[in-house]
Amino acid sequence: MMKVTYFGHSGFLLEMEDMYCVFDYYRGSLPKWDTDKKMLVFVSHAHYDHYNKEIFKLRNSFRDIRFILSSDIADIPGTDAAGEDAAGRDVLSMDPNEEQTVFGCRIRTLRSNDQGVAYLIRYGQKTIYHAGDLNWWHWEGEPEAFNKMIRRTYQSEINKLQKEKIDVAFVPVDPRLGEQYCWGLDCFMKRTDTKRVFPMHFWDNYEIFDRLMLEKCTKDYQDRIMRIEREGQCFLLEP
Repeated sequence: MMKVTYFGHSGFLLEMEDMYCVFDYYRGSLPKWDTDKKMLVFVSHAHYDHYNKEIFKLRNSFRDIRFILSSDIADIPGTDAAGEDAAGRDVLSMDPNEEQTVFGCRIRTLRSNDQGVAYLIRYGQKTIYHAGDLNWWHWEGEPEAFNKMIRRTYQSEINKLQKEKIDVAFVPVDPRLGEQYCWGLDCFMKRTDTKRVFPMHFWDNYEIFDRLMLEKCTKDYQDRIMRIEREGQCFLLEP
């Protein structure tokens, strides 16, 4: 069983039997921790709504902790001039298209078409995807060439996941995109084998979930969309 807690915006906590994974935390109340578990803290890029240096206070609670940061993040508290943590060297910086193993967890990055990376994580029998800001960012008013580039780069990255069986995914549905807000989610769900998806990056506009249920394009996977109603909401995910 896995437990997912929504912090807000693109921030989530995924709890497994012996490990926590925190993704893109920048606000929200933290739970009471089982500090005997391992902790992996993921940050997809340096934008303020994905990266809060408060995460490094978790060093005070966990013996086994690693921070997995996109390589665009340079301002890391507790690091020396070489970018290594002076206390425990617990920071791992990852470029796009890189693979690393930490605490038995296999981590693979994709290249974001905005900034930083997306993460594909395999731990035990579970596979988790967090998009960060990798999305189909089709903006009205932008030049056609720009939107075409965004479409191509997004689809190219998502195509790398077509053979994956993903248990939990976190994917943007940004209402600022207008009618195009769900294009990224739709492409992802139709090109991957994903059991459950948590829409994110919706700027506290919870009505986005009603919109998703009315979209013709979501008809085939509406039952796999996890509906978020508030910050701090928890979801127990059965196998």
